[in-house]
Amino acid sequence: MARFQWEGTTRLGERKRGTMEADSREIVEARLRNDGLAVGRVAKESAALQITIGSGVSAKDLQIFTRQLATMIDAGLPLVQCLEILAAQTPNKIFARVLAQVKSAVEQGSTFSDALKRHPKVFDELYVNLVAAGEVGGILDTILNRLATYIEKAVKLRQQIKSAMFYPVGILVVAIGVIAVMLVKVIPTFESMYGEMGPGAKLPAATKLVINLSHGFLARWYLYVGGLAGLVVGAGMARRTDRGREVFDRMLLRLPVVGGVLRKIVVARFTRTLGTLLSSGVPILDALDICARTAGNRVVEGGIRKARDKISEGHDMAGPLADSRVFPSMVVQMIGVGEQTGAMDQMLQKIADFYEEEVDASVAAMTSLIEPVMMAFLGVVVGGLIIAMYLPIFKLAGNLQGG
Repeated sequence: MARFQWEGTTRLGERKRGTMEADSREIVEARLRNDGLAVGRVAKESAALQITIGSGVSAKDLQIFTRQLATMIDAGLPLVQCLEILAAQTPNKIFARVLAQVKSAVEQGSTFSDALKRHPKVFDELYVNLVAAGEVGGILDTILNRLATYIEKAVKLRQQIKSAMFYPVGILVVAIGVIAVMLVKVIPTFESMYGEMGPGAKLPAATKLVINLSHGFLARWYLYVGGLAGLVVGAGMARRTDRGREVFDRMLLRLPVVGGVLRKIVVARFTRTLGTLLSSGVPILDALDICARTAGNRVVEGGIRKARDKISEGHDMAGPLADSRVFPSMVVQMIGVGEQTGAMDQMLQKIADFYEEEVDASVAAMTSLIEPVMMAFLGVVVGGLIIAMYLPIFKLAGNLQGG
């Protein structure tokens, strides 16, 4: 089945255009005539135009689109007109193409959520389900505003994760680079200088050790580089398997300092997502299923799925979440209170707000803690190498003073 671009004119003289999937041009023309349109042009799209590249659409693009669409719909503009305006004004060419395809699908009779579902790389399952709930409940503008707020919060959380992991990784990379430069460039220079002192000169044990390390690195650098690359590639391949991903995610949550921050981020994401879904009218079992798939951590995903299974058997929500041992007791207790008072969605949003503030404070504290630790590590390693190479000079100076 191919996709065709078409243009036509209504009985009132209004020109319309769009795209349609069909087996042939004749079928498209017949459908247009049945809809009361005078066919002007029907052309088959090239294969390149039929490919939707979702990776070219940023979260910021999606957030702006969602907020603007909500404002337009609240103002009473028809959905098709809103999509046409937004597709024309977005600077992102890929996103403009996606919106044009969504508009065309809606014009052909698809619901907005079904049209979005055709572009899963841009509009994920959570987005599509919330839009579907808004269409059913007649509150699409409200749902879109909630989605825009959710995306803003999600982007902020993602940035916090990056800032939490970037600093220690960056310092470690710098340390490895500095050590490699010293082993390759600096230490051989000192060795040649000490070689001019004559064969009878005795070097301290620490200096000999560092020189031997330099020799070993220069002679077999490919083993070190290959071993490091193999470790990184092996870890990446293992993480792609279900078992490897679960082990890796469990290890992350158990890391000192960093694990606590990641656990708070996971809790904030889960409560924000679930609260947004429930407040939008999505059934709790469907909402938990979506939360599990968007958890970002296999250990947390498993805990949510177990809780979902228990709830489907008639249990309350707090008990199964406590049994999963993934969520802090305070979170479980607050969810239990939300169940009893009938204000689950509001309670979840409050928990998310609290934990997002906790993440802010924890990231700042972790950065201030890791900074001196990593600098001390870098100073000890690099400083130790430098001192080991200067020991013969210190020894020579001591001998001259003693003489």
